[in-house]
Amino acid sequence: MTSENPMQQALYFTFERDAWSELRKSVPLTLNESQLQALKGINENISLTEVTDIYLPLSRLLNLMISNQLDRCQVIDQFLGCKSPNRPFIISIAGSVAVGKSTTARILQALLREWPEHPEVELVTTDGFLYPLAELTSRGLLQRKGFPESYDIKMLMSFINSVKSGDEAVSAPLYSHITYDRLVQTQLINRPNVLIIEGLNVLQKDIDSLDQNQRPFLSDFVDFSIYVDAEENQLKAWYIDRFLKFRQGAFADESSYFHHFSKLTDAQAVDTASNIWDNINGVNLRQNILPTREKANLILKKSSDHLIEKALLRK
Repeated sequence: MTSENPMQQALYFTFERDAWSELRKSVPLTLNESQLQALKGINENISLTEVTDIYLPLSRLLNLMISNQLDRCQVIDQFLGCKSPNRPFIISIAGSVAVGKSTTARILQALLREWPEHPEVELVTTDGFLYPLAELTSRGLLQRKGFPESYDIKMLMSFINSVKSGDEAVSAPLYSHITYDRLVQTQLINRPNVLIIEGLNVLQKDIDSLDQNQRPFLSDFVDFSIYVDAEENQLKAWYIDRFLKFRQGAFADESSYFHHFSKLTDAQAVDTASNIWDNINGVNLRQNILPTREKANLILKKSSDHLIEKALLRK
């Protein structure tokens, strides 16, 4: 890992892994090995030690912040002389394709549910807010999937506004990585204590390709934001490795949009994945995702073995 840039040095407290792990204090480990295996991504090297050293201190920090927000809401209700509907504490998790955002989100969800103050913790990914495949095709955006313009921003903003307002039974679209498309089925979010929202675009705000009169954006509704970080050469290697494993897993399903990739040789699969990274995912990372990193409240930096080696907490 390279050293922190001047902006990070000015904005963040930097913790090496050992120093961060000490902030766990007495928070108990509530996951076992089998539960962890169900949460991890397809090519991620994660253990209960990683949960103990990295995620338990983070769970403790978030619990303190959630409690503080509840106190603040009670003060505002007392000041206004009314009782507001329960509003969730919203956590966003951003980062590149293949960095492990989904695993981070699932582990946090499992840990935060164990705190008695906020047992209802929901997880939503922004993949469901991508335009349907037919619409992406008609707009000529199929090769720009994951870029800012490929998301239905109005739907995403309507969803997050309703959840933050304490509305009941708010519908979130679901996404299938098999069909590469939005599903008909939806996920109902019913006033959870905590909402985790994970995706490439959760920290993006000032995007030239979007209507600049549309304000605010998702990041304005988030109470705590996390960016999972790694060097691009590592990200590309992880993406290629994941592609190879998908070729013999999800891609082998005849209903998969990418079934044709299952017939590639090893060399062809590596070349295909490398080209996808160079022409799509890497470009999106540099243009739209990485520039949002310093907006995050917490940056988790991964080393080449997929383990987190540093935590940068915004001052």
